[in-house]
Formats: sequence, C-alpha cells, structure tokens
Amino acid sequence: MTSTTTTSTTTTMNTIAPAAAIRSAPPRSFVRLETLPGTAVARRKAASRAVADGDLINVRHGLYYRGAKTRYGMTRPPAVEVALEALGRKGVGPAGFSAAREWSLTTQVPPTLHIAGLKPAKDLPGITVTLRSNLDRVGLTYKEIGLVELLRDPEVYVDHGWAALLDAVTAAESAREVRVGKVLSVAATERDVTTRTNAARLREELEGPSGARQAVA
Repeated sequence: MTSTTTTSTTTTMNTIAPAAAIRSAPPRSFVRLETLPGTAVARRKAASRAVADGDLINVRHGLYYRGAKTRYGMTRPPAVEVALEALGRKGVGPAGFSAAREWSLTTQVPPTLHIAGLKPAKDLPGITVTLRSNLDRVGLTYKEIGLVELLRDPEVYVDHGWAALLDAVTAAESAREVRVGKVLSVAATERDVTTRTNAARLREELEGPSGARQAVA
C-alpha cells in the first residue's frame, strides 16, 4: 500500500511540478523546456497546456516566453531579447541596417532584426542571423559589435556616410558608451578586408591632427 501511494505521489509531483514552475516564472522572462522540473514528457505537456491557456508564448523549439498579460493578450518578447536568449550575449551584436539603427545612423527600418553571432541559429521568426568566425568579438559589447559590422560598408548602411560615422564614434567614446580602441583592435583581426581597411582609416582619423582627440586608447 505504501509503495503504491509513493508511486502515485511521485507521478503527481512530476506532472504538477513543471506547471508550477511555469506559473512562478516572472513576467517578461524566458522559460526553457530543458530547465523545467519533472520528466521530459511532463515538461512538454505542461508547456503545451500553458501555451494553449495563454500563459506562455512559444518562441522556438524548447524556448518559451512568459509575457505580461494585458487586456489585448500577452506581450511578446522584443526581437533583440529573443536573439540574445537564443544566441547568448557574448560575441553577439547588430549587423547591417540594424547596426546603423543601434547607432542612430539611419532612418531605414530593416524588415527583420539582423544579428551577427558566433553560432548559427534557425527558426527565429523576424530575425536574420549572420555567422561570424572572429572569436575576439567575445570581448565586445552589443553596440561595439555593431560598430565592427558598420565598418564593413558604412557608405551603404550609414545615411550620411563616413563623416556621420566618425562623428557618432567620437560622441559615443566621449560618453563612454564604447571602447573605441578595443573595437578597432578586434576589427583589425576580421577576415573581411574592407573592415580591416576602414578600421585603420578610423584609427588614423581619430589620432590625426584634425581628429576630435589625440589618441585612441
């Protein structure tokens, strides 16, 4: 009798535990299927029920979002947060027009968020991921990686070209928003020849007699 009761209790806990964990997740947070308690079957069932009940949003396979409930339904996660949750926060940053938007250097609105990362990722609706191989990017912030990406072709992505980029970099460093010296050192190790060339040009103009300051740290 005791054995039967114990087995029944364990089975019940394995079924309830993942659902309770989902309910306890704070609003505006991600829920990973693999981190929920209980058996694999119980976790999948609990997540499916939560989606059906409007308590979770299915972001991608194995990843869910618990948004804030409003009169219009549950809020969805910002695309950039989805990208960072899926790809990690190291070596990840905006690319293309998304990088220009991050730096307030374009009025163009890209159809999807364009992200450069060190590992591939599929099934991310609304997000385009471009794979990069330079592991030195791990030491850069999201905004700093955006600058490396802009150096690939500033005349295309920056509305007012090189001069606008130079002004933005100078202002960002003055405000201590980026470490320009670190960015340029990483950009100098990129495979893309244009990126390396533009990094050298940016360093020269910042350090030159007509630059906004004397030297890049």
